Amino acid sequence: MSNQNNKSALATLCTVFFFWGFIAASNSVFIPFCKTYFNIDQFQSQLVDFAFYGAYYIGALLLFVISSMVKRDILNNWGYKNGIVYGLLLSAIGAFIMYPVTSGAEQGQTGVFYLVLIAFFIVALGFSLQQTAANPFAVALGDPKTGSHRLNLTGGINSFGTTIGPVVVSLVIFGSASWSTDELAEMITNNEITLITVQKLYLGVGVLFLIAAALFHFSKKLPALKSETAFEPANKARNLLIILTLIVVGCFGYIFSTYAGTETATEEIENIRLTLLFVALIAVVASVFYANTSASKNADGWGAMKYPQLVLGMLAIFTYVGVEVTIGSNLGELLKQGVGETGLNALGLPELNDSQLGKYISLYWGGLMIGRWVGAVTVFNPSKGLKKALLIIVPYIAFGVIIFVNSVVNDFKISFSTDEIIFFSICIAVQIGGFFLAKDNPVKTLKIFSLLGILGMLIGLLSSGNVALFAFLSGGLFCSIMWPCIFTLSIAGLGKYTSQGSAFLVMMILGGGIIPPVQGKLADVFTIQSSYWMAVACFVYLLFYAFRTKQVLDKQGVEY
Repeated sequence: MSNQNNKSALATLCTVFFFWGFIAASNSVFIPFCKTYFNIDQFQSQLVDFAFYGAYYIGALLLFVISSMVKRDILNNWGYKNGIVYGLLLSAIGAFIMYPVTSGAEQGQTGVFYLVLIAFFIVALGFSLQQTAANPFAVALGDPKTGSHRLNLTGGINSFGTTIGPVVVSLVIFGSASWSTDELAEMITNNEITLITVQKLYLGVGVLFLIAAALFHFSKKLPALKSETAFEPANKARNLLIILTLIVVGCFGYIFSTYAGTETATEEIENIRLTLLFVALIAVVASVFYANTSASKNADGWGAMKYPQLVLGMLAIFTYVGVEVTIGSNLGELLKQGVGETGLNALGLPELNDSQLGKYISLYWGGLMIGRWVGAVTVFNPSKGLKKALLIIVPYIAFGVIIFVNSVVNDFKISFSTDEIIFFSICIAVQIGGFFLAKDNPVKTLKIFSLLGILGMLIGLLSSGNVALFAFLSGGLFCSIMWPCIFTLSIAGLGKYTSQGSAFLVMMILGGGIIPPVQGKLADVFTIQSSYWMAVACFVYLLFYAFRTKQVLDKQGVEY
């Protein structure tokens, strides 16, 4: 393809990434609605996240297992373009199923919620297929050396959709972008918000998926990127993943069963739950290292897993997604828990209500958008001087977008205090320094931002007040740039195993479904602030991965 066609194809790909971010953001509206409407507890509400990230794992695993059975790589045979189209159609089916499974449901019918989870799982299965195809697709649209920059661009567009999605969806459905749990409960009780509203939302979501699928299918600018290379079975990798799946399902299945009919959990039950969560976590880590060790001795039967950069990258994706999700998911509890007679939370800050928590959570996720916008600057090939200027200007423009979005929530009044703006501006300045030091090298970028992530979490753990709060919030800034670096390095040099390797990496998004519950249970047993040692451990592995993958790729003579 010509360079101009590549840019046109990338623009089309970015459009769909925006749809994914925008639509996925509606979950932040849907989850609290379900909690109130279906009369479920906090743990049950978290099953939405478990279904979402579990679907990524199951979807990618099914793609791999079926490919093994038919002895050809299904995604290679379809082509990346068709893979995205089929994924969008699958997500549309899940969105449309939401209507019949909730039709006629009344308040308090908890059983209907589990049917909703099935529909939601199908939506996420489509996401799994889309992600498996879209990430290597973006890398393939140009020089592999700049693949991470294209992933940053698509990720930045996705984050923009995620940033504005909750505000727009809340305005459309509830007539306001700011509401507390109590206000939502009252509106539902008074039938001001009914299930019909949410049904209309998902019918609209399904239509958007169909539009995106049509955009891809009929676009002449997008290459199919098919491969007719022979498929080599990877029986050892398949068997290992199936065993891992059984262990994880067994652990979580037993944990779920302990909640059935239990009003209050005893200390013994809590310890059992924590132990099983760690068993699932250790099983993932042990499986990866077992595959790496065994494949290095005898590569037969391991498929893409015979490449150490891919196997180590699987655990890197697992820990990256886990730390990204767990910092944000536990942030609300961090800002609320520990409030006593002093009126101060766990960080020694004034007590916050639900509506006040939202701006900090949006600031964390907005930090991901900031980093991805900056990481995408290189895609446009600016001059050296302009690029330096953009590295400084773009993050603060993105910060301005976050402030504006939050002002919409707050009736066009600035939500953040001057001190808060200064604190986060300093965090952004640290991130900018990291970009200048990294010089667009994915390995250096991973090293620097993993180290900054470690330092940020340690400062948050060992301090209090705004210093601790913004140290934890900085995690979003430092996580932002990691996905494209890890993904690009992990599939470097895989050749015909690229799509298989991509499926393995997407499986490891499972980290978002395992690491946050582990941290949450650590918070139950110990304290919410000390539970952030889990985030430190994740960043430590990512730092190790950056050093180790450089050694591996240099030894293979692979460019990155």
